[in-house]
Amino acid sequence: MLRFLQNFMLFIMILLPFITKAQIDGNKLISLPQKSKIEEEKKLIDIAFSLYNNNEDKKAYKMAHHLLKIVKTNPSKFNANLLLASYFNKRTLIDSSLYYTNQSLKYDKNISDSLKHRGQTLAYNLFAKNYRNKGLLEESKKWHLKGIETSQKYNEKDLYYTHTHGLALTYSNMGDYKNALNMFNECLTYKGDPEIIYGSYINIGGIYTYLEDYDTSNQYLEKALELTKKDEKPMAAAVIKLNMAENHQKQNNTDSSLSLYQESIKIADENGYKRIALSARLGIGNIYFNSKRYNDAKLIYSTGLHDAIELGFLKEQETIYEQLKNIFIIENDYKNAFGFISRSFQIKDSINKLQKNKEINELEVKYKTLQKEKEITFLQVENSNRELELKNQEEAITNLRLLQEVQKKENENKILSFRNASEKRLNEIALLKKDQEIQETKLERQKSIKNNILYSFLILLIPVIGLLIIYYQKLQTQSELNKKQEEISKQKISSLIKDQELKLIRASIEGQGKERKRIAQELHDSIGGNLAAIKLQLNNTVINGDKKNIKNIKTINNQLDDTYEQVRNLSHTLVPKKFSKNNFCDVLEEYFNNIGGATDLQTTFVVYPRTEIDHIDETVQMEIFKIIQELITNTIKHAKATIVELQLNLVQNVINILFEDNGIGFDTKNNYSGIGFENIKSRLKKVSGTFHIDSRINRGTIIDIEIPILTTHTNDL
Repeated sequence: MLRFLQNFMLFIMILLPFITKAQIDGNKLISLPQKSKIEEEKKLIDIAFSLYNNNEDKKAYKMAHHLLKIVKTNPSKFNANLLLASYFNKRTLIDSSLYYTNQSLKYDKNISDSLKHRGQTLAYNLFAKNYRNKGLLEESKKWHLKGIETSQKYNEKDLYYTHTHGLALTYSNMGDYKNALNMFNECLTYKGDPEIIYGSYINIGGIYTYLEDYDTSNQYLEKALELTKKDEKPMAAAVIKLNMAENHQKQNNTDSSLSLYQESIKIADENGYKRIALSARLGIGNIYFNSKRYNDAKLIYSTGLHDAIELGFLKEQETIYEQLKNIFIIENDYKNAFGFISRSFQIKDSINKLQKNKEINELEVKYKTLQKEKEITFLQVENSNRELELKNQEEAITNLRLLQEVQKKENENKILSFRNASEKRLNEIALLKKDQEIQETKLERQKSIKNNILYSFLILLIPVIGLLIIYYQKLQTQSELNKKQEEISKQKISSLIKDQELKLIRASIEGQGKERKRIAQELHDSIGGNLAAIKLQLNNTVINGDKKNIKNIKTINNQLDDTYEQVRNLSHTLVPKKFSKNNFCDVLEEYFNNIGGATDLQTTFVVYPRTEIDHIDETVQMEIFKIIQELITNTIKHAKATIVELQLNLVQNVINILFEDNGIGFDTKNNYSGIGFENIKSRLKKVSGTFHIDSRINRGTIIDIEIPILTTHTNDL
């Protein structure tokens, strides 16, 4: 998954031809005569580059910044800006590096052709490396090709291999491994720069990693590691360990891969190689992701995302957003997944937009360059005219001298006066130059004062903005607390209403229980006693066999009639009066509608065919009514539903009951054996019925019940 580290290798070996070994402190520049100032600036620039090439980067950085303030010549300004661009490129601070590279090209005037073209070639290399780090590979390729063309034209062998190595790295990142391998092998033939050699070994090893030839890859990486140990190159060591870690990861050696990633991060953090540290952290994140350690992966990706945004790495941002999206999809957090995929598309659009804007900017630069060239041509013509005027003046002076020789006595006074006038003019010119220098000093001072005022204003403005942000966040927090309190109040009210409904249902159930007890007592006391008396009298009648038997038989008949009436009354008591006076469907629909009116439930009742369902056996009607009561009770008590639908259908002597709510649902594996469901099962068992439950968390509940109806009859009780 890792791409090759685009910013590795090639610490820019910028050793200009005039580097000397002078050891003076650049921060102690003193006033010098005008003729020696240019030479002194050159020495200080050489010292700054020497510090940079000897890995004393911070000293070189401070000295270059100081030199930008004091040097006056274009070559010195060019080299100071180029040194700062190289410093920031080495630390993968892309925008800063691009800024100083562009600044350096503004001062390539009045430089000898050889040095000018060498400096431009170095600038092209910085452009290519920065755009490769930014993920704009086509731009990187274009600048490397320009650098190769310029270095070949002016026979700059070291810069040719520098750009060839960089172009090979760009081809590798673009997936063109064939061209990349050819160019890296060509770089191995160049012995002038050891960094190019071990850099080529590293990148060849990386290519074989992507080709899944891990043995060959490790061979090249080990060669590179041996070279870096000799030269003590921490950046190269960090990159080699990173590539080795990737090889172990591809071979599923997770422990050794994590160890190598950690070693690479340690070296990178100690030396400020942020790009290498970011790539290593992304590798660890991929290991966590593949191991399903999603929380650890999110943490490491979040850290990497912060670094990628801070450093402006668009391709790494896109990769991290994609991985975070995949994690949140796995965790069913589609809201965050959508947010990260949207950011990924924004990064892709930004890359395409930057490519287009760059082309427009190049055309604008070319146009301005042509304008400047025209201005330079015009100035050259003016200078030529002035030179002609000076020549004419010199010829006139010669003629005057000839005339003076002929008329010495007459023209001595005139010659003296002319010389005095010339000296006076020279003095005036000198005074004008001093005035001009004073004015420039005043302008620089005014500029410095304005900058100080601006910085002071910004320093005051930042705390004010911070306070406003804190106040705004406090208002938002208070608003959210108010909303949550309202929701809690509503939930409490809803809970109280449901408690009242449950109390009513419990009271109804308790009344039914008392009624059952009364019926059982009545059966035991009256009908049981009568039957016992009848049994005794019949026994006496059979035993005695006298005339009194006739009277006893009549008494028994009366008791039987009385017992029959009691049984008939009890049977009517067990069936609700509404069932005897009204149709079953009307009673059920009225009950269902009353539940909706007494609660917040929105009820829907559908029955077909109504007439045939009204005529089913009363025992089945009673069981259906009790089952629906149990379902309604469970819904009010547990489901937190707002809508309840009930459908009754009679098809081919099977009555189908479909009960559905939009409540919170439940896990049928855990809650399928509650008391309510046991009651329903018991009632269905009496009528040979079956039922099926379909419920999911936050998806509501559907209960499907089927009861066979063997015969139908007319309700005549």
